Amino acid sequence: MGAAGVDRWLYPTHRGLFCEPGGFFVDPARAVDRAVITHGHSDHARSGHGAVLATRETIEIMKTRMGSGCAGGFEPQALGEARDINGVAVRLIPAGHILGAAQVVLDWQGQRVIISGDYKRASDPTCAPFEVVTCDVFITEATFALPVFRHEPAEAEVGRLLASIARQPERAHLVGAYGLGKTQRVIKLCREAGYDKPIYLHGALVELCQLYQRLGVDLGDLRPVTSDKTGDFAGALVLCPPSSVDDRWSRRFPDPVTAFASGWMRIKGRIRQAGVELPLVISDHADWPELLDTIVETGAEDVWVTHGRDDALVYQLGLMGRKARALSLVGFEDEGD
Repeated sequence: MGAAGVDRWLYPTHRGLFCEPGGFFVDPARAVDRAVITHGHSDHARSGHGAVLATRETIEIMKTRMGSGCAGGFEPQALGEARDINGVAVRLIPAGHILGAAQVVLDWQGQRVIISGDYKRASDPTCAPFEVVTCDVFITEATFALPVFRHEPAEAEVGRLLASIARQPERAHLVGAYGLGKTQRVIKLCREAGYDKPIYLHGALVELCQLYQRLGVDLGDLRPVTSDKTGDFAGALVLCPPSSVDDRWSRRFPDPVTAFASGWMRIKGRIRQAGVELPLVISDHADWPELLDTIVETGAEDVWVTHGRDDALVYQLGLMGRKARALSLVGFEDEGD
């Protein structure tokens, strides 16, 4: 049937993207009776919904961050599994963003729409890789939708971090990383690169790392930062929220090498703003070439853009002869990067 008429049954509202025949919203910005959630970052997963359908991992993340009663009920759905909701076939497939992150595949009356949530194409040992499925309409993010954004291989960036630790064993290395997804990915990449020493965590990162461990992601020897003696952390690798890199908490570390793991570290102005010595270009979102390649691979006749640099992406897709439009959905930020 193609993409014509999809917007009669799937459309944006003030509460979020609504599937009318299914009677549910996807990643709604406000509390609704029934929500399908793509992943656990707080700009996509909010409390107060009557019922939440998501992967088991996303549900556990929501409960950890917002409490076990953050929704009236939960409906776990495995990746690849399909279920019928009022005649709409709903399937979750991997998005490659963080643990449990899924794209939502909707099939109704011969039309297929994929709502990708946030996603990346680079490998990540903490989550299932992005899966390409053809569709009539592809709904995409545009966080890094500018040609300047071409992410480095995360393994190479972690290699730079470990080389710096080896060169400067008298200094602690203090890495700012977002608590859900980025922290665990950096830790796991360090482990895969052969770093087997204890890794120290700011208290705000401990609970989610423990959850990842319980969900089967082995992160090795992790220890909370409890000592105030600077000598205890000579040569140590320490992860913390980005805001803690240069606050009072960080003063316990001996002449620390400060770092920030983010796709924004591609931009010199962002590096200066962060004030870090070692910028690490490690992103959990698709970069510019990956966004364009993914859209082409889906074969979608129409592309809808949820948030980010939607203007640049819509313009580029027009040059490529593809239909595209911005949904201008509110409430989405860059928590995971």
